[in-house]
Amino acid sequence: MLRFGPVRDGRVMARRPSLRAGLLMAALAGLPGCLSVGPDYAPPAIQAPGAWSSASVTETQNPATLGLWWQEFSDPVLNGLVVDALAANPDLATAQAQLREARAQLASSASSLGPQLDASTSGTRSQSSKETGSGTVRDSYSIGLDASWEADIFGANRRGVEAAEADLQASQESLRDVQVSMVAEVVLAYIDLRVAEARAAITEANIQSQSETYDLAVFRQQAGLVSELDVIQARADLETAQAGLPSLRTTASTARNRLAVLLNRNPGDLADRLAASAPRVPQLAREAAVGIPADTLRQRPDVRAAERKLAGQTARLGVAEAARYPSLKLSGSIGLDALTIAALQGASAGAWSLMAAISAPIFHSGQLDANVEIADAQLEQARIAYRKSVLTALEDVENALVTLSNALERQDRLAEAAQSAREANDLAEQRYSGGLIDFLTVLDSQRTLRNLEDTLATNAGNVATAQAQLYKALGGGWRS
Repeated sequence: MLRFGPVRDGRVMARRPSLRAGLLMAALAGLPGCLSVGPDYAPPAIQAPGAWSSASVTETQNPATLGLWWQEFSDPVLNGLVVDALAANPDLATAQAQLREARAQLASSASSLGPQLDASTSGTRSQSSKETGSGTVRDSYSIGLDASWEADIFGANRRGVEAAEADLQASQESLRDVQVSMVAEVVLAYIDLRVAEARAAITEANIQSQSETYDLAVFRQQAGLVSELDVIQARADLETAQAGLPSLRTTASTARNRLAVLLNRNPGDLADRLAASAPRVPQLAREAAVGIPADTLRQRPDVRAAERKLAGQTARLGVAEAARYPSLKLSGSIGLDALTIAALQGASAGAWSLMAAISAPIFHSGQLDANVEIADAQLEQARIAYRKSVLTALEDVENALVTLSNALERQDRLAEAAQSAREANDLAEQRYSGGLIDFLTVLDSQRTLRNLEDTLATNAGNVATAQAQLYKALGGGWRS
């Protein structure tokens, strides 16, 4: 290591130390950095497809609709849940704290570009040894300002600030990504709840119908019109229908508890609030403006965060590169030194010093080269992570589009089948009451109708879930 200094030392009049300190600070700040080593960041070029292979409709996205997509369900209860979750969700609060930390880290990094100024005051009393000296008691007092500044000749500090700025922006995108996921979780949990409630309502209606069928079978058996086998079969069907209710109640309770936790509430706290409205499986419009793939890549916070992390790692490579170059540090002090407090006010008490030091790495056993290699490898990892985030975003949307399209097609077929099953069941019950068909035919028609109605309600939930997953894949749920 090579070092030069001090360059000058002396004593001055001490009547105006604040003026001297100001001139010293201005002199230290006057030497700008010359260059920044390392690569300059340029956003990577990604060739996104021009259209989705699975989309039936591709329209320009409306940022306002995408940012508040859950409102398209037109469900006031759901809207209230999402608003409360945005205000109280623990994961979101954690992401906000991380953003605050990144902002403070940026301020800390930016401070390295300017000079540092410290004030000090001291007073000492000492006595020398009587064996080796006079044994005199001595006092000394000092007041001073110390300033230092490292000239950012090769841009190490500026690259550090670039990295901190990118980290702050990545933290902002991560916060948005948490918001996207959290909104989707609230909507999906709400859908699970409403589907379980709808299926429970269908099951209860079927239980009522099965009870009437069972009573009819008992009446006809007592009248000698049918055998006891009809009664046993009717009772088995009734008990089977009743057995389906507990699992549906469990699903509904689990969904309510999940919603409570997402809103940072105790499990069970939302029971009364959720029971205030009639259960209805929320549904969006069948067509969605998905935009082109490039829109999604610009909208998705995880892709945006990955790009900012890539920018930050590029800057860190510059920091590692700059460590291999010489550095220049300027420092100085101005103050008052005296043997008594009263003497501090005298003109002869003033003192100042300036120093310039240049240090250059010569031999570090390969450490600096290894640090550059580490930073370069981390940059390559960030580049790969960004590319993966792009592909994952495109995959999520394609999968969501296929899932939604198939769920809608299945819903149409199930609706037609359920309507036919209702007509067949009504006809079977009429003919059985007239003694024209046996009881097994009635039971078969009832089972078919019950299964179709339950499947129809389940698939309605699948449609709503696919719609929510599509908006999540598109990066919906946040606004600038």
